[in-house]
Amino acid sequence: MYLNSLNISKKAKKYKTRLGRGIGSGLGKTSGRGHKGQKSRAGKKISRNFEGGQTPINRRIPKLGFMSKKNIHTKEISLEKLFFIKENKIDLKILRSYNLIKNNTKKVKIIFNKKNLLKKPIYLIGIKVSANVKNNIKLNGGLII
Repeated sequence: MYLNSLNISKKAKKYKTRLGRGIGSGLGKTSGRGHKGQKSRAGKKISRNFEGGQTPINRRIPKLGFMSKKNIHTKEISLEKLFFIKENKIDLKILRSYNLIKNNTKKVKIIFNKKNLLKKPIYLIGIKVSANVKNNIKLNGGLII
């Protein structure tokens, strides 16, 4: 195969259409912009949400909801997830090492689920607990510090 024997398809050589080059080009005179109006002028851009002077939908519809910044740094963990932790003393560092919470989590609360009860003593350091979890831990000889 030589360079002079290559067949190049017409699709491979697609030229950019030249606007405003006379009637014969198909895009002469107004260059595909139509007559008058904001879109026919040079240097004017219309934003994506522009609706011809009508109030845009993002301003018509009421804004609802609120996302508290506290929720970003707080996490709830169910009691059954503590069964997999081998250590007796549990704090945020240990929960992170077991991938139960993210690195940016600052506050954790352990909540009760009716399925399982603890069977070993656990010592919680700097972690909030619900009332049922508190009773469960104290029954097994654990502490909440």
